[in-house]
Amino acid sequence: MSTVETHLISELLDAAIAAGADGADAGVARSEGSSVSVRLGKVEASERAEEIDAALRVFVGKRNASVSTSQLDPENIRTLAERAVAMAKVAPEDPYVRLATAEEIATDIPEIEIYDPAVPSVETLTDNALAAEDAALSVEGITNSEGGSASHGVTHVMIATSNGFSANYRRSSQGISAVVIAEKDGAMERDYDYTSAVFGEDLDSPQQVGASAADRTLSRLGPQKPATGQFPVVYHQRVAGSLVGTLAGAINGAAIARGTSFLKDSMGEQITSPGLTFIDDPLRPRGMASRLFDGEGLAVSRRAMVEDGVLKSWFLDIASATKLGLAPTGQAARGMGSSPAPGSSNFYLENGNISFDELIADIEEGFLVTEMMGSSVDMITGDYSRGAGGFWISNGKVTHAVSEATIAGNLKNMFKAVTRANDIDMRRSTAAPSLRIEGMMVAGS
Repeated sequence: MSTVETHLISELLDAAIAAGADGADAGVARSEGSSVSVRLGKVEASERAEEIDAALRVFVGKRNASVSTSQLDPENIRTLAERAVAMAKVAPEDPYVRLATAEEIATDIPEIEIYDPAVPSVETLTDNALAAEDAALSVEGITNSEGGSASHGVTHVMIATSNGFSANYRRSSQGISAVVIAEKDGAMERDYDYTSAVFGEDLDSPQQVGASAADRTLSRLGPQKPATGQFPVVYHQRVAGSLVGTLAGAINGAAIARGTSFLKDSMGEQITSPGLTFIDDPLRPRGMASRLFDGEGLAVSRRAMVEDGVLKSWFLDIASATKLGLAPTGQAARGMGSSPAPGSSNFYLENGNISFDELIADIEEGFLVTEMMGSSVDMITGDYSRGAGGFWISNGKVTHAVSEATIAGNLKNMFKAVTRANDIDMRRSTAAPSLRIEGMMVAGS
């Protein structure tokens, strides 16, 4: 982090104390990135963006308020701090929200690989976008393109508190994607593929991305509505992370403290199939959501949230932990537009030990989901319903494309009926291998 950001965050904290705050914490995030979009072999957009944002949270007694801004001149910082303190003075008391204590704040900041110093040129981004699209268009049966794209970005994050914590890190990310169209009997289908990673060398090649986008698109031609009934549903690893994300929401300490989760009374109980372990690992090298400290300045660590199917921990920030009578776990996430709140980092279900083919081999009739649309998930009851597309499975084999489907169940039962494959993509921040869930309701829309 440059001296500019260091100076800005000091200004924010000093202004808060000068305005009458008893304490404060602040965050500054500076992001910069480039992206290129092409279509049918021509560049449609080449963009470069740089922005800096700041957030300030102030405490006056047991009251607090949060503000954010992207206008960081001294006069605006002073006005912002005064406004925050004025807001805090009229806010209701909240005995659970506070600054981290000197004993809680991180004192040993780890070093992990989350920044790639190799920055691709605009020419390289353009070549990658063109190569991905060209690889897709060269596949027989692809009739049109919605484009290829490539991007690179770096985010610099700094957090500091009025009682002595100050640390920063920077994280990079890169990506390549392609979206193409195919047509059969007057009906068009589209699909895509993408690759993203912290380090450029971990990306799939543009040619792989394009070829995969084409194959996915062609496989969607001639879709049928599914049969209606109870069937095994297989979430392809491409979409299986959505279930992991749903579980993260259900064990979020803020939801538990409010009593708005179907798992609120399940600590220490079996909540998934035996053998399933869900890990939150903010310190994973090259992880897309890795961080060196949490949004309140606490130390972070790898943590098994669910172990062998048994719920072991909530995602906790200081406020939710205090309300629940627990110790904070260093899992506060902080955006520059909001106060810290509990959240996951690199959250994943550990890999299984059978292949995808073995996962579906004994399915007489079932549904392979590769795309999800819309959502109706009641986190209080666990009732779950999603629009979906994908493929029908017959006699252990993937057959025809399926569209306009709805899948439904209850998350309490679904998580206890999971079998997993061994095909996880650990480059994703929320990840899972392909998952099979028995006895879900499938219906044509």
